[in-house]
Amino acid sequence: MKAIHYLEIVSNDADALCGLYERVHGLSFGPPDADLGQARVATARDGTLVGIRKPLAAHEAPILRTYFAVDDIQRAVKEAENQGALVAYPPTRQGRRGSFAIVIQGDVQHGLWQP
Repeated sequence: MKAIHYLEIVSNDADALCGLYERVHGLSFGPPDADLGQARVATARDGTLVGIRKPLAAHEAPILRTYFAVDDIQRAVKEAENQGALVAYPPTRQGRRGSFAIVIQGDVQHGLWQP
């Protein structure tokens, strides 16, 4: 397993959560990023991106989703699918930041990211 590339946090009170992460973890969040669903993004000391945003739709529930870096997102998704994972979001280019996918296994959403 490679490093965590992106930690996505969806909250109904994204601004308060950004404040908490700034005070507790020493992060500094930028303005909303259109490439990441209007998430405010900070870069941790180890290079991990942390994005906090509001839900994009009424049916989207608050969640903390970890995206692990992969070398080949197509292969990683196919391997997850072969192990019984449901592909919730297929490999998709995300602006200038690379490609991501979401698979569900064991009732948990797992993010994959190819920078």
